[in-house]
Amino acid sequence: MSSRRQARRQALFLVYQWDLSGGPIGSQYAGELDPWAFELAEETVAAAAALDARITAAAEGWTADRLGAVERSALRVAICELDRGEVPVEVVINEAVAYTKRYASERGAKLVNGILGAVQRSQAVGR
Repeated sequence: MSSRRQARRQALFLVYQWDLSGGPIGSQYAGELDPWAFELAEETVAAAAALDARITAAAEGWTADRLGAVERSALRVAICELDRGEVPVEVVINEAVAYTKRYASERGAKLVNGILGAVQRSQAVGR
């Protein structure tokens, strides 16, 4: 992988495939796995239940299991990356929204943006 953006996209695909199949991370991915993307995907999957609880708490009237697989995967990866604190919040949110818009829908992207904004605000209060 040549960029963090591409690695982030790959992490989203890995989590999405895991979400749909329940198989090992990367088992269905065709191509070379970026080590950073694989690590982020593993971390995200390991924390999926806790991430889903945070998504549900931040989403007004929605539970994580009611979201589409793309939206849920984008949220999980983004929240996991927000928790790392290695990248500016705006970058993480913008890319999650862009990927959701590209691979799901405009409506899904708005939902992801709103949920991530709520998660980010709750993190800022907790610090």
